[in-house]
Amino acid sequence: MTTNLTFREAETADLPELATLLSDDPIGASRDGAQHLRAYEAAFKQIQAQAGNTIIVAVLASEVVGMLQLTLIPGLSRGGMLRAQIESVRVRNEHRGKKIGQALLAHAIAIARDAGCGLVQLTSDKQRHDALRFYEALGFTASHEGMKLLL
Repeated sequence: MTTNLTFREAETADLPELATLLSDDPIGASRDGAQHLRAYEAAFKQIQAQAGNTIIVAVLASEVVGMLQLTLIPGLSRGGMLRAQIESVRVRNEHRGKKIGQALLAHAIAIARDAGCGLVQLTSDKQRHDALRFYEALGFTASHEGMKLLL
């Protein structure tokens, strides 16, 4: 299934599709969706303006079927290691189980490696049990406890 899959940086015209992807599960449906398009447009402009920050889309037969945000983060810890943060990983519901997510993550990890990153990190909601199993199957380990403070 992934032989005809391509990857590219997202474009402004993709935002309605990205909104659909972000809201394509019970957690996302409660906080994301097309009603936020103006906010997504503003955020997208900021992402595009920030070096090392991009939204990558997976395209199958000219249809956006997956996405993620990849941010390269310079840091002082770990000897000044550059790291990659992956967020907002989504695959269209009807395309799950076809290795699209695996290919999308492999593509992002290759970009991070080529940029000189020493590690890739991501977060996932603890309620996303399938996603957590997916990431573990790709070699990610739950090595840290993450915390958030809503403002």
